[in-house]
Amino acid sequence: MPGSLVLDCEGLSKAIIQDVEMTEWLAAAKTKDVRVIVSAASLVEVSHPRLNRARYEWTVSRLIVEPVTGEIAREASRLLASAGLHGHKHAIDAMVCATALRSPGPVTVLTSDVEDITVIGQERLRVVGI
Repeated sequence: MPGSLVLDCEGLSKAIIQDVEMTEWLAAAKTKDVRVIVSAASLVEVSHPRLNRARYEWTVSRLIVEPVTGEIAREASRLLASAGLHGHKHAIDAMVCATALRSPGPVTVLTSDVEDITVIGQERLRVVGI
């Protein structure tokens, strides 16, 4: 099985602006038939007034958007409790981790928040800083 590449908010943001490094990651994933996944929560987190909506829609249309289900939310809550972290600050990171942990492996998470994703994901994910 080829596995999954999970983008957090920063990964999605870099995909939208066609950052060179992110473009290389996405091209490699496509070549290797790796699923590229984003949590629906990250779609909201990336939104801001200067967001290029056309680029956003185009980018998102090429990704697998995983919903934040009740099951994902409960798993995210369990991950936060295990890590001793508060949902107010780390809720979206926890949803990204819960989504990643349910994705076909091996799983790589591209993030600007390596430390938090590593802790919340209980070191069960390959976490790469971007």
